[in-house]
Amino acid sequence: MSQTATDRFRRRCDQFRWLAVFMVISVGALLVLVHLLAPSVMLARGGAPGDGARWLSQLVWTLPTLFYLFAVWSIGSAMGQLSKGRLIQPTLVHALRRVGLALGVGGLLSVFGVTNVMRLIEGGRGGFAYFDVAGMTLGMIGGALFLLGGVMEQAGKVQAELDEMI
Repeated sequence: MSQTATDRFRRRCDQFRWLAVFMVISVGALLVLVHLLAPSVMLARGGAPGDGARWLSQLVWTLPTLFYLFAVWSIGSAMGQLSKGRLIQPTLVHALRRVGLALGVGGLLSVFGVTNVMRLIEGGRGGFAYFDVAGMTLGMIGGALFLLGGVMEQAGKVQAELDEMI
């Protein structure tokens, strides 16, 4: 890869890093505003933002989003490391494992966790699983990324071992 192509790649990685930071901060700020600040302001003014169970259920519905935002943050972090010249293979291994785990946990929570916690909060109403195709897809992609990270890690170890032999 030529020097200009490497520089262009690093610039794009840095731009993507800042895009990820912007997304996490903006979506995170909106979540804080909607689920914490607005109910607190309404409560301070004497209005009732709803009972505790309703507020708690809104937080439970938001939980998978926090894992998805962590996945985006992890991607941004990896792009930032690549833009600074860190080696691609170890950076990708670490990023794939973290992103895969975050997406997998978020997907599992979206399909199974949220519905069952909501059943506890609401007194047994609802099903055991929520047919959330997006959550299922993200969970499967997360699992695949986690496994690919493991394969890449093993390949790096084998490559290092072969390099030592030569």
